[in-house]
Amino acid sequence: MATRGSRSVRWRLPLFRCQVGLLILLSYVGDRVAGQIRYSIPEEMKKGSLIGNVAQDLGLDLKRLRSGRARIVTGENIQYTELKTDKGTLVVNERIDREQLCGDVTPCSFSFEIILENPIELHRVMVEILDVNDHSPVFRNNHVRMEISESAVIGSRFVLESAEDPDVGVNGLQNYVLSTSVNFVLKQHANPDGSKFAEIILQKPLDREEQPHLSFKLIAVDGGTPQRSGTVNIDITVLDANDNPPVFNQSVYRATVLENATSGTHVITVNATDADSGSNGVVTYAFSNLKGNVADMFNIDKTTGKITVSGQIDFEKDKKHEIRVEAKDQGGLTDLSKVIIDIVDVNDNAPVLNVMSFSSPVSEDVPIGSTIAVFNAKDADSERNGQIMCTIDKNFPFKITSSLTNYYSLVSDTAFDREKTPEYNITITATDSGSPPLSSAIQLHLTISDINDSPPLFDKLMYNAQITENNSPGMSIITLSAHDSDWNQNARISYILEDTQVGGFPISTYVSMNSETGVLSAIRSFDYEQIKQLQLVVKAQDGGSPPLSSNVTVKLMIQDQNDNPPQVLYPVQTGGSLVAELVPRSADVGYLVTKVVAVDVDSGQNAWLSYKLQKATDRALFEVGLQNGEIRTIRQVTDKDAVKQRLTVIVEDNGQPSRSATVIVNVAVADSFPEVLSEFTDFTHDKEYNDNLTFYLVLALAVVSFLFITCLVVIISVKIYRWRQSRVLYHSSLPVIPYYPPRYSDTLGTGTLQHVYNYEVCRTTDSRKSDCKFGGAGSQNVLIMDPSSTGTMQRIQSEKSILDEPDSPLEVRCNTQSI
Repeated sequence: MATRGSRSVRWRLPLFRCQVGLLILLSYVGDRVAGQIRYSIPEEMKKGSLIGNVAQDLGLDLKRLRSGRARIVTGENIQYTELKTDKGTLVVNERIDREQLCGDVTPCSFSFEIILENPIELHRVMVEILDVNDHSPVFRNNHVRMEISESAVIGSRFVLESAEDPDVGVNGLQNYVLSTSVNFVLKQHANPDGSKFAEIILQKPLDREEQPHLSFKLIAVDGGTPQRSGTVNIDITVLDANDNPPVFNQSVYRATVLENATSGTHVITVNATDADSGSNGVVTYAFSNLKGNVADMFNIDKTTGKITVSGQIDFEKDKKHEIRVEAKDQGGLTDLSKVIIDIVDVNDNAPVLNVMSFSSPVSEDVPIGSTIAVFNAKDADSERNGQIMCTIDKNFPFKITSSLTNYYSLVSDTAFDREKTPEYNITITATDSGSPPLSSAIQLHLTISDINDSPPLFDKLMYNAQITENNSPGMSIITLSAHDSDWNQNARISYILEDTQVGGFPISTYVSMNSETGVLSAIRSFDYEQIKQLQLVVKAQDGGSPPLSSNVTVKLMIQDQNDNPPQVLYPVQTGGSLVAELVPRSADVGYLVTKVVAVDVDSGQNAWLSYKLQKATDRALFEVGLQNGEIRTIRQVTDKDAVKQRLTVIVEDNGQPSRSATVIVNVAVADSFPEVLSEFTDFTHDKEYNDNLTFYLVLALAVVSFLFITCLVVIISVKIYRWRQSRVLYHSSLPVIPYYPPRYSDTLGTGTLQHVYNYEVCRTTDSRKSDCKFGGAGSQNVLIMDPSSTGTMQRIQSEKSILDEPDSPLEVRCNTQSI
């Protein structure tokens, strides 16, 4: 049964009664309510024994205990109690030995705190440990030998060894009982601290001659139920006469000593005198009836009476020691004196910090003044040495406030910004006021949780990407990357392709965007000849609520690929007629037979063409210019050379891999057309000749001869005129401009070269001496064999570009042109 404000529990143990007092003090500190309850229980209770109903005594609901994660905070290594949150009860968790816990200090108690969270509440619980009679009185020695002079007068007192009983109160030592003795009577005394000692008083004179030895027992009895006792045997040897006992010059001695005094430190010197002479007047000193571990702390010189420190003194355990000193002469006479030693506290204990509650992580938008942690600071020292001040780094946005005694709260002092500081390593330092001060520290790792307050940002202001035409659909073009300084879901970025139009079609018909990876991919294959670049806008949007976003422009350049082979413009490959270039047998080395002209609609190096002779009837007779496609003789033409020469020229571009086109050039080595006709009949696909062949041949020769002579006269006249004007320029050593393929229009009419170039062209009448070479119609006579006609007609075409004979003067032209 329990009532609000007090609780009474009657334990079913003989002669023991447990009284439980409950006092709840409410004080408002932030959002916490502090209370205090007190229980009294006997020692040596079994583990799991009920101490009290905490929930009922504090007026707390069991749901509140569970939701607040109620727990016990002691700051000690051993937790004697356990809180059953499901029942709201406090039970024994570890064996409680009052003597081990408190020694002879009464009352004996320990305290702890029960803490609840959300909101934080602190309740202090104090448990008083009641003594049970579990120890018997014990003498330090089970056999005591004494020497007493026969001259001892009646009434002489002899202090006996005291028994020690760790129990307290009624369970402690109560009485001494002396077995039957004729010469002595027992008398008991009590010290100011409550401890009892006994002495025997001589009531009948001793006679050594009659009885040199006396033996009896001293029994120490406590007051417990059942009663316990201890026994010591006392043997007395009767000495010869010594009628003057030692006498101390003070009945009480007082001294002080620091608790950190080193071994050998002088405390005080006691002095006793004996009126006897000789050996009966020699006095020795010794401690009498030392309690606990006092014998390990102090030592007395038996001849001088000097008391010194011999062990470790701890003010926190005992603040004062009372020691009885016995002065004894050689005749066995003694005197007792009391020495009271006060221990002076020194600052030898650093503060101890215990964190009771710590909230991590916290949101970056929590209000200023929010409680982050609650901790306790204790110092075992006293007075100023035990006064504690808690501090943290001034650069951190926190401050420490004090709620209850020795309890502190760590609260936020300014607003958090996770993007600037996502976490804090907070060092809390507790320093006492001693001299020198001692301190201890704990470290708390606080993480700040994120809110969506930062938009995604691309790592570039603009992206430039390239893709080669004829790409595979689905090919990745570029990966866009944006970062968001927020965290988790707020930093999860999605990439969205903005809806724009390109050539009247949505941009989504050209490219697609992976919303998670930011990879821009091609939906279809691009053709450089149709479209050369795309400009699109991509939006990066985070996953916050509401979402934040930013845009970036992506410029996609289509790169040309070598997907078009060269196209041969000259010589024209006809299906119905056979074209042959005429080379006279008097042609010298380097004679220009004809020129292969080809173009490539690709751009850049994909349009740079090179010409190679693949096959030839006589490879030792002709060569092809690698860059200009000019077919020239490489030796003197002789009468032994065959009239019929068939050359296969391959035209390759500079792409990777390169593309090529093949052209067949028929060359006739002859000085007259009849000779050509007689040999080239094999070239025709139809070998039937009609009767009009000779007529057409003669007519063609006449016309061609006339036109040739007329053109020759005109060309020579123009050459002489231009030669005179360019003579000075020809000797000026102008720089040589490398050859570039001519610019041809692509399918969109924009040209295969992407930029405009200015250059100077210096030309002579001989292309081998020109700085820039351009293809034109062949300057030689061209023989066309048409198998569908009844005769063979010879046509002479005049050269449009100015060419010269090997021994003719050269003409140089220099023009500034643009590409």
